[in-house]
Amino acid sequence: MSAQKNDSSQTNSAVVADYKARTGGSAALYERARKVLPSGITHDARYLDPYSIHVSRAKGPRKWDVDGNEYVDYFGGHGALLLGHSHPAIVEAVKRQMELGTHYGSSHELEVRWAELVCELVPSAEKVRFTASGTEASHMAIRLARAHTGKERIVRFVGHFHGWHDTVAAGAVSHYDGTTTPGVPQSVTDLTILMPADDVKPVVKLLEERDDIAAVMFEPSGASWGQVPLPPGFAPAIREVTARRGVVMLMDEVITGFRWSSGGAQKALGVTPDLCILAKIVAGGLPGGAVAGKREILDRIDHAATAAKNQEKIAHPGTYNANPLSAAAAVTALSLVRDEDLAEKANRTAAELRGALRQVLVEESVPWGIYGQSSTFLIYPNPTGEAVDPATFDPLKLGFAKLKGARSGPLSGKIRMGLMTHGVDVMGAPGGFVSAFHGGAEIERTVHALRQTVRALKAEREVKAA
Repeated sequence: MSAQKNDSSQTNSAVVADYKARTGGSAALYERARKVLPSGITHDARYLDPYSIHVSRAKGPRKWDVDGNEYVDYFGGHGALLLGHSHPAIVEAVKRQMELGTHYGSSHELEVRWAELVCELVPSAEKVRFTASGTEASHMAIRLARAHTGKERIVRFVGHFHGWHDTVAAGAVSHYDGTTTPGVPQSVTDLTILMPADDVKPVVKLLEERDDIAAVMFEPSGASWGQVPLPPGFAPAIREVTARRGVVMLMDEVITGFRWSSGGAQKALGVTPDLCILAKIVAGGLPGGAVAGKREILDRIDHAATAAKNQEKIAHPGTYNANPLSAAAAVTALSLVRDEDLAEKANRTAAELRGALRQVLVEESVPWGIYGQSSTFLIYPNPTGEAVDPATFDPLKLGFAKLKGARSGPLSGKIRMGLMTHGVDVMGAPGGFVSAFHGGAEIERTVHALRQTVRALKAEREVKAA
């Protein structure tokens, strides 16, 4: 029995049946997992009804499940693997560090080199503080902004994801009306001013009229790594008004950092925030995050700087901050990002992939959209039946409610299962991340997988030709 009862369209679906026939080992592992793990998973994004695949190994742009099925992988470690799986240089660096020690409980040279590389690559990074995850970095950055300004309120945007701590829970993946989520006090949620991101003018007006705002926090890609893109000029307008009003501009570069360019979205956009948060690629695919930005803000966790100003220092412990294994992977990965134009290579491949997938929709007369920025791609499966021409699809014309608010879970699940049956694994949006090591063979397989999937969905009347 699955965690969620299948509807009749799944019960009678050849797409679902084909997926189940190929993944018996994953089904068996799911039965074990659901007895000890809520929903049988360890991350919400891995949820799939009737069950998700269980992977046994991965290399480069590919991975293999416990049944021996091979996939072109677009999960990419949830966006962490710009260098693909098990890059030889990272494997060697981590193996070498394993023999030297995994946790010293002391400072070490690798953490210094890691910080130097972040400061070299990221325009806003005058100083850096490492954390164990992006959520921890998000939490620390907000605390720093509040301490620096003496203000409490944070402006965030509907659908923008900044981790799962209390301050940023409401409005990210649900409760888009600003009400609080289970387990989070309404008083905490009330410290956020949740704004739509489809027009920057009301945000500018809000900042000009209020004096209680500590920071404006946003994903420079738009909500959920670009699922809902930002309108042109959004980031520069936020930069201008926050600088003028003494509000901290906090850019969430957990996804975009080192992916949009070697210096992240801020380098690509030419807009330098006061603070940014980093994770995923910043730690070379191992656990790790960071807060980077202006020295005067980061100095709120500096012993000497706060003592000199007679300020109370913000405490920041963290058992696995800059742990040697993550630092070894990070130094290797960021050195490669700096020296080999890996972000640009992934961007070019993703652009080629988006074009090829778009052509499939055109040829198959499927009224969906293909879009994305940098080294990402997204499939818009048109759950609300909009008049969509795949050749000219523009996500900005649809808005948040249709792009993210109305995603079709069952249809997206079938798309994913159909693609997996033909050797391609994507995230639930549906869409995914392209690494610097995806290439022509991966594009070819993905094009074939999408074509076969939409044909199967047509046969099941899930898709009507345009």
